Amino acid sequence: MPDLAATCVWRLRPSLLAALHQRFGAPADTYGNGSQTWLRSDGPDGMPIEWRLHPCADFTRPPDLAADQLFTQVAAAIAAGEDPRLDPTAVWTGLEAAWAFDEDLPADQLDACAAAALGVEPDASGAIDRRDLGRAWERSGGRLDVIAHLLDALG
Repeated sequence: MPDLAATCVWRLRPSLLAALHQRFGAPADTYGNGSQTWLRSDGPDGMPIEWRLHPCADFTRPPDLAADQLFTQVAAAIAAGEDPRLDPTAVWTGLEAAWAFDEDLPADQLDACAAAALGVEPDASGAIDRRDLGRAWERSGGRLDVIAHLLDALG
């Protein structure tokens, strides 16, 4: 893992969820805590970018809604101009994009590729210490607001 890793961050907003739904579709992986991920070849020469929609630390998924239905139902409603079943700000805090597999490519290149793929400019981008993020996550007992931490780290 490089000492510093390129990262792009978007704060959660309806237009972001609509763009994710319209451009990326259903996530490749979903988790019970609300995390949603995509692994897409959006980088130069098909370099993979990992996209992760980070959940709120206190989010509890309704028992009648499967983890793989969460994003699709909420984002599809927003994209259609309807009120979603769940308030998205109670589910997620934002989106992070990073080179997959610890590729050591520059942050400005990730920023350009990510913005082109999603159609939404990131709120912040740059290089962060992913080991520091991991340590902060562990110290918090999994209750860290990852997006707030990344935005602080990126200044």
